[in-house]
This record gives sequence, C-alpha cells and structure tokens, in this order.
Amino acid sequence: MVLQKALLSASRRPGLRALVTRTPATRRVVDRFVPGETLDDAFGAVRALSAQGIGVTLDHLGEDVTDRAQAVRTRDAYLALLEGLAPLALGPAAEVSVKLSAFGQALPDGGHDVALQLVRPVVEAAAAIGTTVTLDMEDSRTVDSTLAAVAELRKEHPGTGAVLQAMLHRTEDDAKALAVTGSRIRLVKGAYDEPASVAHRSKKDVDAAYLRCLELLMAGPGYPMVGSHDPAIVTRAHELAAQNSRDAGSWEVQMLYGIRPDEQRRLAAAGTTLRAYVPYGADWYGYFMRRLAERPANVGFFLRSLATRS
Repeated sequence: MVLQKALLSASRRPGLRALVTRTPATRRVVDRFVPGETLDDAFGAVRALSAQGIGVTLDHLGEDVTDRAQAVRTRDAYLALLEGLAPLALGPAAEVSVKLSAFGQALPDGGHDVALQLVRPVVEAAAAIGTTVTLDMEDSRTVDSTLAAVAELRKEHPGTGAVLQAMLHRTEDDAKALAVTGSRIRLVKGAYDEPASVAHRSKKDVDAAYLRCLELLMAGPGYPMVGSHDPAIVTRAHELAAQNSRDAGSWEVQMLYGIRPDEQRRLAAAGTTLRAYVPYGADWYGYFMRRLAERPANVGFFLRSLATRS
C-alpha cells in the first residue's frame, strides 16, 4: 500500500515525470503497456488484436489539461483517430475512451462546460462511423461532472459509455442508478489514491464492493463491461451472465493492452466478447505510473530493466 501510494503520487509530479520519461530503459517497460506514440502504432495494435478476435477501445493519452488550447488539441487528436479508424470498418469492435480532464474539465473558468463542448464532436464523429465513446473515470472529485456529461451526451447518443470505480463508497448507488436499458457501464476497481472518507482502502473490501456492483449491473438491462484481469472476477462474471440468461453479445470483458495477453486470446477464442484497452501517444507517464502501482511485479520488471540498461 505504501509503494502504491508513492507511485500514484509520483504520477502527478512534474519533476519525476521529466526524470522517468528521459530514461531510455523506461521505454522497454512502457512498450508492454503502450503500443507506441503515433496513430500508425495504435492502428498496428488494432489490426493485430482484431485478427485474434479481440475488440479495442483506444485512448489518446493525456490528462490534467491546464489551458483551453491544449484541450482543443486533444479533441483534434481524437477526431484524427476516428477519421483513421473509418477505413478499417470495424464498427463497435473499435471504440474510443476519453478522459474529460484532457478536454479541459478542470479549467477554472467553466471547465465542465468546456469539456462537454469539446468532447461532443468526438462522440458525433464516433457515431458517424458506427462506433461509440466511453468516458473514463478519474479521481473522485470528477465523478459528478463526468456522470453529468455522460447523461447529457446520452440524450442524442445513448451508446455513450461510463466508467464506475468499485473502490469508491458511492459506486454501488451509482451502479443502481445507471443499470438501465441501453446503458454501457465499464466497472473497474480504481487506480487513484483516494482517502478512506470516500473509498475502500483494502484489497478485500474493494474486491467485495466490485462483486456487489457487478451483480447489480449483470442483473440490470444495460450492457456491463467487466474491466478486470482478476481470474476470480472474470469467472464470477461468467456465472452471473449465465444466472441472468445473458448471451455473449450482451456483456463483455475488458483488459488492458499488454496485461495477460494469452488469457485475452483464450477468452476470445472461447466465445467471450473481449475488448483490450489500447492507449497510445507521447503523454504516457501518468498511465504508466498507475500500471506500476497496480502490480508489484511491474515495478520489479521496471527496476530490472533499469539495472540491465545502466
């Protein structure tokens, strides 16, 4: 827990960002989680995964935007991504994920409205090529704003997805409210350092909260997206799908690019709808640090890589 807290804190420290991103050995580890920095890199991963029967959700990396011009650049990057996806004709098998903080959500002057204004054309562009957008969830301070944006976007684009983090105390109530016809909800454990006043702190409590929320989503009429690499949770998801008479097209499992790739292929081959979360772009530092925080094995691999290259 101490190591995790330190890594999550480091994910938002500019000085450490500069140090880590300039270290050549870092790239060896980053490549496990991020296929590259360009659209061509992202599309290469999409083609490879599609050939294995695995869908994708693409994330142009970036967060915590500090000025409107930067937020506009995020919008334009997503529009370019969707333009490039169109010729692949993958439809909903290739969707996109966005972080509203990259669209200006935290700007001091009307950040919520700025983010909603800038993300709307991305949602429209996705709909035009037959796919969807999921709004990622960030730290607990952004939950109300993000869910309000999802509700607004769903008025015209009901396939717009939301993400819920099981670690937050409020999430069970959010799951009840969002488990409605047509909703697309990705349930994850959560990867932010949250205080005990708003979040479960132990793995046992987070796992139990995840399963309670999963039961609600699986029993409802929406489309649950099970964001987990935990074998016990994936097994339980299959059990709940059977109990609720869900067919394979009414829910899916989502895993991060580079995490348990053999299991991703096995599940897809066995008939589970499987989607990989594929991030790309130059601003990979925050994403990378959260992946290190999630598993001590990732930290060990990173340190060994540094020793090997030094």
